[in-house]
Amino acid sequence: MVSRNTIGSLFGRSPIGPIQEHMQMANEAAQHLPELIQASADDDWKRAGEIVKAIGEAEADADKLKRNVRRNLPKSLFLPVPRTDLLALVSIQDQVANAAKDVAGIIIGRHMRFPEKLQPGLLELTETCVAACQKALTAIQELDELLEVGFTGREVKRVEGMLKELDKLERRTDKQAFALRAKLFKLESELPPVDVMFFYRALTLLGGLADNAEKVGDRLQILLAK
Repeated sequence: MVSRNTIGSLFGRSPIGPIQEHMQMANEAAQHLPELIQASADDDWKRAGEIVKAIGEAEADADKLKRNVRRNLPKSLFLPVPRTDLLALVSIQDQVANAAKDVAGIIIGRHMRFPEKLQPGLLELTETCVAACQKALTAIQELDELLEVGFTGREVKRVEGMLKELDKLERRTDKQAFALRAKLFKLESELPPVDVMFFYRALTLLGGLADNAEKVGDRLQILLAK
């Protein structure tokens, strides 16, 4: 997505475009997770392997974009936000892709299949986590518009509304994860101890995905406040 900002046109392609593209790649990695959870529930490990490969490719693309932004973001730009803040935003966005890859890795690595009683809640949690990632992307896609208006006016209010929705989604994941842990606790005596340990770990990693999406929103909120 290329910025229409006239200042950015003085320098060729706006630095905002690659930052938005980076978040898009990070979100793409996350969006595969519900399908992966479903494949594990179906014991379809061939399909799961294909999904994990797609997640890995998206994460690798995000990593390349991150390095590209770090190398090529101009050191002197007439922008309403400091270059260091944009670099910090990219680093936080990258954590979304990394978290998605971590979740995929633990599931495929152990051929992890959660107990039947946890499957509906697990899929619901995963879908809420990726909804948070999508909401973070939607907010980041407004960066070029924010740049045009100098981070002032109605556009700021609109993005702030998106960030409030993102915060609600993250809080919902906290509640969903808490409920799943409570159910898992009741089942512990029926399950292999090592499996239980990794089930808890997977839930923590999923929660971390939503946390990282919220951190993207927090960093954008900081930009809005400057």
